[in-house]
Amino acid sequence: MKILFLDFDGVLHPSSLGTDPLFSKASLLSMALYDIDIPIVISSSWRFTHSMKELKEKLPSEISKKIVDVTGPAVMGKHPRYNEIVNYLATQKDIADWRALDDSYWEFPSTCPQLIRCNSNTGINIREINAITNWLIAPHS
Repeated sequence: MKILFLDFDGVLHPSSLGTDPLFSKASLLSMALYDIDIPIVISSSWRFTHSMKELKEKLPSEISKKIVDVTGPAVMGKHPRYNEIVNYLATQKDIADWRALDDSYWEFPSTCPQLIRCNSNTGINIREINAITNWLIAPHS
């Protein structure tokens, strides 16, 4: 099974909002995932201040219906987001492959092939959408 870990800030909207509203890029991800059965786990720090219900309500239904969980407690030290994901994966069965859609590249090892890095100034774009789509249609690694 494949699974997608999703950050919010710098992915579903630019980190520094300016004129872009919160979740302004969510529809782009929603269209890319339309009719694709992929479980999503929220790895965003929003998980510390919002309930699962609140997080789902902020997202288009095409994304929210795929959300199955959030990663666990915060990890301190080197590569915290990566280690939070690894800790989550250690509690799961049948996950053959994963990707993290995130702008915080410093929270992952520089050699992490599972990171689909977004530009924090723009959020998700066609390059990241293509990377997700290519991964989803590829056979399990």
